[in-house]
Amino acid sequence: MRVERAKPSETLGVTPLDHLTGRAPAKINLALHVTGKRADGYHLLDSLVVFADVWDSLAVSRSRTPGIALSVDGPFAEGVPTGPANLIWRAAQAVGLPEDGGVAVHLTKRLPHAAGIGGGSADAAAMLRLMASLCDRPLPDPAAVLALGADVPVCLHGCAVRMGGIGDTLTEVPDLPPIWAVLVNPGVAVPTGAVFARLADPERPPLPALPDTWADAETLLAWLARTRNDLQEPARAECRPIGRVLQTLGAAVGCRLARMSGSGATCFGLFTDPDAARHAARTIAEAEPAWWVVPARLS
Repeated sequence: MRVERAKPSETLGVTPLDHLTGRAPAKINLALHVTGKRADGYHLLDSLVVFADVWDSLAVSRSRTPGIALSVDGPFAEGVPTGPANLIWRAAQAVGLPEDGGVAVHLTKRLPHAAGIGGGSADAAAMLRLMASLCDRPLPDPAAVLALGADVPVCLHGCAVRMGGIGDTLTEVPDLPPIWAVLVNPGVAVPTGAVFARLADPERPPLPALPDTWADAETLLAWLARTRNDLQEPARAECRPIGRVLQTLGAAVGCRLARMSGSGATCFGLFTDPDAARHAARTIAEAEPAWWVVPARLS
């Protein structure tokens, strides 16, 4: 997550250190294997996670008024809570508010909700970094970060990584080769709990061994062909439009792999040519104007 210091002319009278902006990029599970289930009900995962260059945006300013004031706009602002139910609030409290006041936060919501791309978790991770910079404090310890949500640690990491356990184990992976995606969401929120409840077998093989380096996109695609998303079929049973999204992506010219991210409903098609990805995105968006469709580079 990139933290940007605003120019003095943009801060409406506050100093640059009192106003920060940041991005919360979409998280994509290129592969997601469910390897077990703990006694407390949490599932164990093994996932290759990457990030797309599409994001929510946050702006945080110091305020003389104690507490947190959160405002939201953007294409997916509807339904976003502006009170303590929002993970942004909990993230701010985990770092701690300024001793001499509070913070005003503005979220521009561009990523769909309950979509399998970590929107709320990405927002929380961005807020952690912004608050730590704004208040000159350390980030919370790993247990406190994980307590915000299973995807918050990986979103805080912010680049390609292997995620294991319940989201608490992150292992470095080779840098991603140049590769592009078309992200598609049919506009249907999918409850994560319902998807996991449909998973018949929670103990499956982990990811195959990762190479020391990805020689090129073809190497990555060959490795991905040996992987899966174990939540894809349960999610398709829960949300029938996912099947049509996957079929549409798979039929796009230049698409090398179509798969669902996370617990859905967002799906991705992988492309080795950015022009082919952009063309596929335009074609799908024209045919399905109610869907959220964006081309993106992955990293």
